[in-house]
Amino acid sequence: MHCPFCMSDDTQVRDTRPSSEGQSTRRRRQCNGCGSRFTTIERVQLRDILVIKRGGAREAFDREKLARSFDLALRKRQIESEKLELVINALVKRIESTSDKEISVDNIGQMAMDALKSLDKVAYIRYASVYRNFREIQDFVDFISDTDNNDNPS
Repeated sequence: MHCPFCMSDDTQVRDTRPSSEGQSTRRRRQCNGCGSRFTTIERVQLRDILVIKRGGAREAFDREKLARSFDLALRKRQIESEKLELVINALVKRIESTSDKEISVDNIGQMAMDALKSLDKVAYIRYASVYRNFREIQDFVDFISDTDNNDNPS
């Protein structure tokens, strides 16, 4: 592990702890070069997944990219970080557990929207506005109307 401060590869683990949900391991490290301390988090990766982008390009699935999109949608919302971590972990596990080695960005987007819908309605609409590329106010109105109709069947 390289030190993020001086880039030395001479670091030592000072403390190791499992995360609260048991999905990752937190390691406290110290650089023998500059003496700085930093934390790393290790997660189990079931297998490599390729994401098929809308243009047909393929790239490796990136959990952090998914987490950043959730962070953006949830900005200034009152969601506990532990609860968010559990939702993201469940979504990643679901993605990695698919039988295919490739998954479309549209499938990931829909899974993320489903997860956000149960977590926070405002974040759900924020995420959908980017994912579905809303361009006008009417796009929001239509989407919210459809969401309300699907949540409250008559």
